Amino acid sequence: MTGTQRHRSVPDRARKRRVRALAARLGVAYSVAARLLAGQTPVREARRVPLFPIGDDEHRAWMFAEREHRTFHSRVRDTQLAADLPLGRGEHLALRFPPLRLPAGLGALYQGEGRATVLAMLYAVVAHETPELLPPAEELAWVAELGEEAAVDITCVALDRAARLLLDEDPWRLWARVEAALTVGETSAERPARDAAIALARELRSTSLRGSREGARHVLDALLVEAYDCLPPGAEIQVRERPGTVVGVRWGQDGPPTGYEVRFADEPGVHVIPMEDLSSSPEPVA
Repeated sequence: MTGTQRHRSVPDRARKRRVRALAARLGVAYSVAARLLAGQTPVREARRVPLFPIGDDEHRAWMFAEREHRTFHSRVRDTQLAADLPLGRGEHLALRFPPLRLPAGLGALYQGEGRATVLAMLYAVVAHETPELLPPAEELAWVAELGEEAAVDITCVALDRAARLLLDEDPWRLWARVEAALTVGETSAERPARDAAIALARELRSTSLRGSREGARHVLDALLVEAYDCLPPGAEIQVRERPGTVVGVRWGQDGPPTGYEVRFADEPGVHVIPMEDLSSSPEPVA
């Protein structure tokens, strides 16, 4: 063995140790942890307690407290649903991020009875147009049994990001892409994919989903910001000493958010605040 070969083996062993340590800490597969350390999915360790605003709604606060105390079997059922693409993940996220009414007459977020359907349609489009973003089936099946939503989120992060970016598309073009993906899916040789496409196509033709599109956007924003310690729609922040409410998040093709969409109580309309205009990482208003 040459000196060069010995030199190269040391950092490789160290890298494998770091991968194993991260996998154990997050409770995810070795391959998932390896991708995180390689920088292919540049996210921080997911929070154990999701940052989601509850406002003054005591019932919502109770609901989230109850969710944190689920039994292991209940958590596994949730992660199995979250890993079931496309229908199950859409349903899981719609339940996980329920509607939120903002204070001071600022409206509401995470709205729309068809949010789960819209989310499932987005995943169907991503699977049709960029199937390489789908997690390996065996990896997804493995994390589904862990009972850890963070593990499923990490595994699906590229898929979730692609689904969110679809919502920046012109609505008419987006619905055309949805219809094209479902048309192909209805003839799939795989029965689960075929059945999901048939069910979604029926919803697309019979149900108005226009009012649920923004709600789906809020859900995916809230899901994706967790990895970057940023704020979800509904969070209150100070912007240049003015209190505001985050009503949307801006994203690039990769990396952390590029900005927030903020609404101020004393001024109509939505203001786009680039991240570089914030003096430091924004925190919720106490």
